[in-house]
Amino acid sequence: MKRCVLPGLIVSVALGLAACSSPPEDTGPGDNMPMMSSPASPGAAADSRFSPADVMFAQMMIPHHEQAIEMSDIVLAAEGIDPGVAELAEQIKAAQQPEIDQMNEWLDEWGAGGSMPGHGSMDGMMSEGDLQALADADGAEASRLFLEQMIVHHEGAIVMAEGEVAAGRHEGAVAMADEIIEVQKDEIERMREMLESM
Repeated sequence: MKRCVLPGLIVSVALGLAACSSPPEDTGPGDNMPMMSSPASPGAAADSRFSPADVMFAQMMIPHHEQAIEMSDIVLAAEGIDPGVAELAEQIKAAQQPEIDQMNEWLDEWGAGGSMPGHGSMDGMMSEGDLQALADADGAEASRLFLEQMIVHHEGAIVMAEGEVAAGRHEGAVAMADEIIEVQKDEIERMREMLESM
């Protein structure tokens, strides 16, 4: 450790050494990670540090969730859809809108801007043609198409969430990713069972 040579009393020298010592690794910016204030929302992480992986996760997952809500709205507007499909679509909307709100709040606090451009190429995203096909369908066809598309959509979300769990730093974002993996795997299994019964 570098010693600070200060004139005067021994006490002054000791204080000078303490002042020149490096801050503890877990409280300093030695890894150049930015810092943010803890989010005010329930369940926010005590550790306020975040990484580029956390930013990318939020920027990618927001438009991904937004499309899931759009798909749910489309199928809910169709006539004669399966009641189980309607219930699932409502559950997806209820779960994912609060997550969108939380991720937008984190991005604001991190000073990271909005969603990532060019998100149409992300895993599981539907094309405009896919969405139009869903909008043009009714009844059993709309129900089947929604389930098939949402399985692929969920699989893409799980890939992104697993990346966040592996590389994320912000405890709130990692916890959300864990929840997305668990919930959407369960929903995929449910949707596959629904398709088999159609």
